[in-house]
Amino acid sequence: MGLRVKTLGLRDWRNFEEKSIDFCDGMTILVGPNAVGKTNTVEALQMLTAGSSFRKPKPSQQIREDCESAKIRARLEGDGRVIDVACEVEPTRRRFFRNGKKCAALDLPATLMSVLFNPDDLSFVKRGASYRRDELDGFGRQANAGYAKVLSAYLRSVEQRNRLLKDDYPDLALLDAWDASVALGGATLLAARLRLFERLRTHLREVYGEIAGGERLDCTYVSSLGEDLSGSSRDEICDLFARRLQEERDTDLRRQQTTLGPQRDDVSFTIDGRDARAFGSQGQQRSIVLAWKMAEVALSREIVGEQPLLLLDDVMSELDEKRRNAMTRFVQSGIQTVVTTTNLGYFPDELLEEAKVVNVVG
Repeated sequence: MGLRVKTLGLRDWRNFEEKSIDFCDGMTILVGPNAVGKTNTVEALQMLTAGSSFRKPKPSQQIREDCESAKIRARLEGDGRVIDVACEVEPTRRRFFRNGKKCAALDLPATLMSVLFNPDDLSFVKRGASYRRDELDGFGRQANAGYAKVLSAYLRSVEQRNRLLKDDYPDLALLDAWDASVALGGATLLAARLRLFERLRTHLREVYGEIAGGERLDCTYVSSLGEDLSGSSRDEICDLFARRLQEERDTDLRRQQTTLGPQRDDVSFTIDGRDARAFGSQGQQRSIVLAWKMAEVALSREIVGEQPLLLLDDVMSELDEKRRNAMTRFVQSGIQTVVTTTNLGYFPDELLEEAKVVNVVG
């Protein structure tokens, strides 16, 4: 069965003074009006599994007004294991703990991964490229702690190169050195990102076919280096990246920024060969993001050998009946799921009979 979240405790977290919630192994539905803290609860669960929040808040924003600190904690149980995870939040920092011992935020997904689906994700296909990159990198950080370190190191190299590009008279020898650093770091990141993308893509196409029977979805990684990198080694990507940086140096100096690299890449989708962003209906685009989230769940299971925690924050109201039914069938396949909603009418009676319903009040 794998690990399951059994209890969550909140103290001075967001709008909660003191709150404890018990969860079942299947679906737990958090129901209540808007602004009572349902999303704050989901955020706490994400913090204790992914080690980060989709809101990207400062620590001080997670502390209840007029309080000095906050604490969230969860007990995970399964397969004879009991693991306690916690996060203590102070105005300028967060500290994470596993079984009472301090750990890094990046270590938490190795205990239990999570996949979050919220209303903002429904515009996944239409939004800018950075949104799709962030989704891929966010999953990569959970899947492998080394991924996060490679991403962070690369972005620091790009930042340093951009600072040099902004100088009135940049040192070209120093720029050569940063080109080499950016090319190597970018190639390392791209190699890892492409491996992850190909594994997700396999699940994505399969799941989409089940949701939208008869339609064929495909997705492509679009590199700003201008070539198809499928099957390329890190060294091959590094050589290409270094060459392209030289070719675009004048452009980068004029724009005072690095115009190539994984920080500029995108993911594109086609349905039956047609660009889903330009020609896909709203329903088709929502099926893509639904399939993407399901693909993340499937790949999480492959990576860590057990089901992740699925967090659905107020998305049932945004899906039509066909896609709600697809999501319902999916969560009934043994995935621990936490759902927030203002209306239980979005759920079929047979699901409500099996689920645990928790009323959340302000």
